Amino acid sequence: MARRRIDPVEGRAAVQAWRDAEDPSALSRSVRGTAVRFSLEELAALSPGRSVEVRVPPFGVTQCIQGPDHTRGTPPNVIETDPFTWMALCLGTLTWDDALASGAVAASGLRADLSERLPLF
Repeated sequence: MARRRIDPVEGRAAVQAWRDAEDPSALSRSVRGTAVRFSLEELAALSPGRSVEVRVPPFGVTQCIQGPDHTRGTPPNVIETDPFTWMALCLGTLTWDDALASGAVAASGLRADLSERLPLF
């Protein structure tokens, strides 16, 4: 089970604030960070495992998806994107395929595919 650091009520409120914002970049850094970190926790809770590392700098990183565990060094399956792209994926306003095609998401490795796990909310 994924370890929770964000209170679910606070996390859901931050995600809702992001969803409601006309311009998410106008949200406070704290709200943006909480929304991203909570969504990463949700992904890890819904898809437990340690075979894929999802990075959303500067706010967070998580490991998820069952398969061979990664313990040290650079993992073989990595997904990296910015907070705005990540939340668009989580909220369903951007598809996985469109994000990959535009270059907004970097995904390497055979298991680095979140198309069946997104959107989260």
